[in-house]
Amino acid sequence: MPLATPSPTLAPPTILPAAPCGQQLCSARLCSTLLSSAPGRPPPPCPPPPSSCCHHSPLIALRGWGPQGWTHPTVAPEPSWSDGRKVGRRTPEPEVGSVPGSLTTSSSTIQAMGIKTALPAAELGLYSLVLSGALAYAGRGLLEASQDGAHRKAFRESVRPGWEYIGRKMDVADFEWVMWFTSFRNVIIFALSGHVLFAKLCTMVAPQLRSWMYAVYGALAVLGTMGPWYLLLLLGHCVSLYVASLLGQPWLCLGLGLASLASFKLDPLISWQSGFVTGTFDLQEVLFHGGSGFTVLRCTSFALESCAHPDRRYSLADLLKYNFYLPFFFFGPIMTFDRFHTQMSQVEPVRREGELWRIRAQAGLSVVAVMAVDIFFHFFYILTIPSDLKFANRLPDSALAGLAYSNLVYDWVKAAVLFGVVNTVARLDHLDPPQPPKCITALYVFAETHFDRGINDWLCKYVYDHIGGEHSEVIPELGATVATFAITTLWLGPCDIVYLWSFLNCFGLNFELWVQKLAELGPLAQIEASLSEQMSRRVRALFGAMNFWAIIMYNLVSLNSLEFTELVARRLLLTGFPQTTLAILFVTYCGVQLVKERERTLALEEEQKQDKEKPE
Repeated sequence: MPLATPSPTLAPPTILPAAPCGQQLCSARLCSTLLSSAPGRPPPPCPPPPSSCCHHSPLIALRGWGPQGWTHPTVAPEPSWSDGRKVGRRTPEPEVGSVPGSLTTSSSTIQAMGIKTALPAAELGLYSLVLSGALAYAGRGLLEASQDGAHRKAFRESVRPGWEYIGRKMDVADFEWVMWFTSFRNVIIFALSGHVLFAKLCTMVAPQLRSWMYAVYGALAVLGTMGPWYLLLLLGHCVSLYVASLLGQPWLCLGLGLASLASFKLDPLISWQSGFVTGTFDLQEVLFHGGSGFTVLRCTSFALESCAHPDRRYSLADLLKYNFYLPFFFFGPIMTFDRFHTQMSQVEPVRREGELWRIRAQAGLSVVAVMAVDIFFHFFYILTIPSDLKFANRLPDSALAGLAYSNLVYDWVKAAVLFGVVNTVARLDHLDPPQPPKCITALYVFAETHFDRGINDWLCKYVYDHIGGEHSEVIPELGATVATFAITTLWLGPCDIVYLWSFLNCFGLNFELWVQKLAELGPLAQIEASLSEQMSRRVRALFGAMNFWAIIMYNLVSLNSLEFTELVARRLLLTGFPQTTLAILFVTYCGVQLVKERERTLALEEEQKQDKEKPE
């Protein structure tokens, strides 16, 4: 974390849990601070990590990083628990616009943090030129490597025939992505289209019953997909947490929720419960772990909200309507019960002006992203190359760095597409779901790193904020992050690679606070005060560049393999030092400066918007 000036109010850091994959980490991302899936950003159990790279649904695994913050204000009544936010302290350069009203500090404070500090246009132009040239150079190296390795024996399993008419093969290493858009494409379209049509009919005929209709349709879809015994299994977990909520003890509800989650992550209970699924099909394990894992989180949220608001007397029917909403059921994102219940209880919901246009735009972007990924995989075999370490070691340093970076970008795209499709359907149902993850390219602090905002909200609200308080003290913050990552580890499925991932990201999050505290000490604070605002921004960007690569390396562990991560670290930091190391650091510095410029623009726009809304 770059040197930070003292800030009167510190927001919590973002913690993203990594998502467990079918047999590996699902990249749902509880990203570098929690959840990723990271795509993978809800996770199946995590066995020992294989040597090949692992890519799974960002939804199911939380995208292998940490939770994220919301982008829209909640309309739910003010709960007794703290509002869900990103796990992680507010950094000097926060995610502008992620929470309306976040830029409420005084102008002088913002100026001191460097958000409004502008750099010369020529300097920014140089940064853009350097970054564009570096990306193009690294991309050319990856393209050549993909062409050279297309016929390697080690690539045969994951590089299959594609566009034969131009002689291009396709990288199919991510079995989830391939199945979503090949064998299961029609099933997914049919199920979601049926939900949309059913929802529209219910809204026209009996809008007061729409929440019941959604629940019935969702339960029938689960019944048809996974069988009656799986449905009864989930109902058993729902009832047990509902009964616990009647006792009004939050510690009991959270403990029982974690025990239920553990039963889906640890043997022998996981083997016993998986036997309740009837039939066999390719995505069975993914759907089993996604549906059961998210069910436990939703039921725990219901129980904790019931304890926090005993006067509202939520019923078992409210829990079932919350849990069996089909678009969120298998892959999330998760909305805390208070937000979902408030929004779904609106008898005659009204759309905001221009909302339908935004929904169409989101749907169009999701389609374009799917097409772009399909084209990309015909030219760049970024998922297959890391599985062949001998071949990867022959790549130029620039191509190897680009390969590591592109793996995280793909995981973000995967999560964004998955959340984009689900959120489009949810918005048609007049819900305001958690936003898609923030692009990895714009992340240069652990406090902003995450791939699943929904799980981030859940963890922050019920664990991280509850323990960490103001997140300004070292010891309480350490306790809060350890507890949060412990739950994230359970969510992803305990195994060696998850333990390592959790430790690294927990350390990164706390290290930022330690550096911030160090920067507040007299000598360092005086040094920064003696610098001009532009120079202070440059110093912060330099620290941000180093942090950016720490985020990539820490999360590459879960997305690929420990061996590939070691290879990248050795080549970029040891054998490539100092030329490669300094060159990549400078390119990253240029990228961070451009991100900061974007944040500055958004901050100014937000300030102008707030000024217009102020009464004369």
